[in-house]
Amino acid sequence: MPLSTSLPPRPTTVLFDLDDTLFDHTATSRAALRATTCELPFFAAVDFEPFYQHYSSLLEELHLRVLAGTCSYAEARRLRFEGLLACYQPTATAAEAERLADAYYLQYPRQRQPVPGALALLQALRPHYRIGIITNNRTAEQADKLAFLQLTELIDALITSEDVGVAKPDPRIFHAALRQLDARPEQTVLVGDNWHADVLGALAVGIRPLWLNRLGTPRPLADVAEISGLEPLATVLAKIAGSPATA
Repeated sequence: MPLSTSLPPRPTTVLFDLDDTLFDHTATSRAALRATTCELPFFAAVDFEPFYQHYSSLLEELHLRVLAGTCSYAEARRLRFEGLLACYQPTATAAEAERLADAYYLQYPRQRQPVPGALALLQALRPHYRIGIITNNRTAEQADKLAFLQLTELIDALITSEDVGVAKPDPRIFHAALRQLDARPEQTVLVGDNWHADVLGALAVGIRPLWLNRLGTPRPLADVAEISGLEPLATVLAKIAGSPATA
């Protein structure tokens, strides 16, 4: 009995999410926030973990509003830092929140870091696959991150929610990526960390997802392949290829 009938078609194209898949936004954001706030008078008495989680929740909530078109990027930035200070320094003024935002955005590029293994993985994939980035963010910001990661020359297309006009998991952004890369969904793999936006979005259009589960979160669907990181390289390459040999 031929074994190939149970294996997925060999992929020709690999799509990657960017933030927290190739670029370590969480580590960068944590470091930037700590560096920005460590000198503020109230911060000495603050437990950093819940402080960061509150910041992260504000960021996610307002980012979704930006993607939905109900809030501008500048307004979201203002509301995020006003909301953060309101919980820890209720007497803070709008001007103080703006200064904190300015300081954070000076720190963020200084603290940038990749997800370990990102560059080596794309270098290994490049000779064999078309490579695209599909991301819910602004084009200029994401292009700058790719340049920092030294990935610009290793990708064939950058597909952003800003350019397409819709965000993952909307099928239209995935179809836009497939068109730009001249790819068929059944021969495409998407590697991403967000279960809703990346995994479910890919499944809805017939793309095979590979879930980057760096936190060890329980997997909602057992038949979706997962990896815990971008290393070791051989394991990740085998998962992308659809090989059962993933030791």
